[in-house]
Amino acid sequence: MTDLRREFEQAAKDIQQLGTRPDNDTLLKLYALYKQGSEGDLRRTQPGFFDFVGTAKHEAWAQLNSVPEEEAMRRYIALVHQLLA
Repeated sequence: MTDLRREFEQAAKDIQQLGTRPDNDTLLKLYALYKQGSEGDLRRTQPGFFDFVGTAKHEAWAQLNSVPEEEAMRRYIALVHQLLA
């Protein structure tokens, strides 16, 4: 396992210790960066029309298509560190 992957996984654990819940935009950004960093480009079909949360998550992740996984991991780690500071 690479150092970047270890730091990414540690950031995913650390974010659970956050005292206050981030706003919805930040949560979507965290979700999308985590998914892009851990799974790569989105390959799922869009959720149904009335699944508003699922659609928002899908769109946030889709915006990161073609961002390399390593870059997404770095951005995720930086955002987690910013939120924990």
